[in-house]
Amino acid sequence: MKAIIYKSTGSWYICKTQDGRFWNGRTKGKFKIDREITSTNPIAVGDIVTMELEDELENSAMIVGIDQRKNYLVRTSPHNKRLRHIVAANLDQSILLCTLKDPRTSTGFIDRFLVSCEVYHVPAVLVFNKCDEMDEDDLAYYHHLKDLYETIGYKVFLISAEQQIGLDALFDVMHEKVSLITGHSGVGKSTLINSLLPHKDIRTQEVSDWSGKGMHTTTFAEMHDLAAGGQIIDTPGIRELGIIDISRAELGGYYPEINRWSKSCKYNNCLHFNEPGCAVKEAVKQNQIAEERYVNYAKIYESISDQTW
Repeated sequence: MKAIIYKSTGSWYICKTQDGRFWNGRTKGKFKIDREITSTNPIAVGDIVTMELEDELENSAMIVGIDQRKNYLVRTSPHNKRLRHIVAANLDQSILLCTLKDPRTSTGFIDRFLVSCEVYHVPAVLVFNKCDEMDEDDLAYYHHLKDLYETIGYKVFLISAEQQIGLDALFDVMHEKVSLITGHSGVGKSTLINSLLPHKDIRTQEVSDWSGKGMHTTTFAEMHDLAAGGQIIDTPGIRELGIIDISRAELGGYYPEINRWSKSCKYNNCLHFNEPGCAVKEAVKQNQIAEERYVNYAKIYESISDQTW
């Protein structure tokens, strides 16, 4: 019997079969699904699994197999920076909810998110929330970021989840798709999800006054069905997003604009720093590549260690 993982608590899994029924699934002993992936959670939300029924009255089943994933997103484990944690699998898109203040989502964090999506072949969408709290300077900066990221090829939206502004266009993009929603805690993710799932009443929590950072309201990733069709996956707020599974030499390939200009570099192995004849650096000088994107590229480059996972 096939089912989709809707929630994982680490030891038990909430699984939904094609007939719409939910089951409590578990695995027996060690369960490795792919020798090339070493993660803290071998089964993730969004995985398609094969189950054998144990007790139909108790809605319990044993997970005995897992289908090949079309993609997945990975972050560093919150418990061990050297281990990986699969956030979710089989995604149509990943939505990063951002805010310009209270808390501020930096372009460095945005670019790390976009690189991760490029690495794992997950289309990325940027959504800036709390437009009702923006002043003229905030709006000007938003339009700067919108132009920057749309020029590269990413979809960008401006909304207020609290005031129900700009949601229709976003909902259209999510229709009939599996969408992961993530972002720093405190950016209004729970408020947005409550708009999508008014019957669920996802718990919300304010930004911490003393730190300016949000406090976690979600403990485990969880999938929810949208009434109009499609699913969303709610994830714990992410404070840090590590770039893993790629080497320094590969990084430029996951920046669409750097990858495009690098084809004109003098050397095929150009890293776009001190090499002569670097088309990427020249493109930055000519404002063909945004300087802040290049600066973030350099920072991410320095954060990557070329260790073998």
